[in-house]
Amino acid sequence: MEASDIVTPRLVQSFTATFAPHLAPCPEGEAPLALHWCLAPPISPMSAIGSDGHAAKGEFLPPVPLPRRMWAGGTIETLAPLREGDWVTRRSRIADVSFKEGRTGPLCFVAVDHEIVTERGVALRERHNIVYREAAKPGDPAAPAPAPIEPEAADLVWEVESSPVFLFRYSAITFNSHRIHYDHPYVTSEEGYAGLVVHGPIQATLMLNIIATLSGGKPIKFAYRGVSPLIAGEPFKVKARRLPDGAIKAWTEGADGRLRMEGVSRAG
Repeated sequence: MEASDIVTPRLVQSFTATFAPHLAPCPEGEAPLALHWCLAPPISPMSAIGSDGHAAKGEFLPPVPLPRRMWAGGTIETLAPLREGDWVTRRSRIADVSFKEGRTGPLCFVAVDHEIVTERGVALRERHNIVYREAAKPGDPAAPAPAPIEPEAADLVWEVESSPVFLFRYSAITFNSHRIHYDHPYVTSEEGYAGLVVHGPIQATLMLNIIATLSGGKPIKFAYRGVSPLIAGEPFKVKARRLPDGAIKAWTEGADGRLRMEGVSRAG
């Protein structure tokens, strides 16, 4: 599947206003890192939206029988920056579909490969891993909290407010109508979470930018995974540290100090 979009000044301004000051420095005219997740979002009519707010499966994504969808992680390789005014094409293909049995029941993992291309060539390659699981049942306990982790030294720490307004703004600039990010009655009663869920790409965006801040903007090869849902409402931390081999580790922690997402970037 291919989709195209333009890096408009308004999009850059909206993205920057949403994430600042937690963005890596970039030259004037370049788009902030991770803006690509705002480009060419799938646009479905209201008649094609499922009960969770997502577009119904079976068009590009396979018709997975499990209803609940989450951003599981992926890999990103940055090759060149996007710039204001760029006409960008995203080329996507389903790379893999696999079923596994998890602690809470059956899971389906779908891997999607993306290539982000401008008139100058390929700017970014990405593998996006999506996980589907069963619908919550009445009386199901809330998902267990991740195990505590030992405090780990960091070279850079950002504290980020996870307000509903922050989540709403990101949903707006990505045209993401997944109800777990804005509909509190739905996410707590239907999906069984303790509150609104912070978007996976919000966390990945912050980790990419904190890595780029430490690395001085060098090309990034980043592999990351979600560990546990991050619930909105309290500040969370984005941390990064340089490893002895030159790689940079980044992770997010909830207000309780528990790990939510983690990844490692190696020189591009």
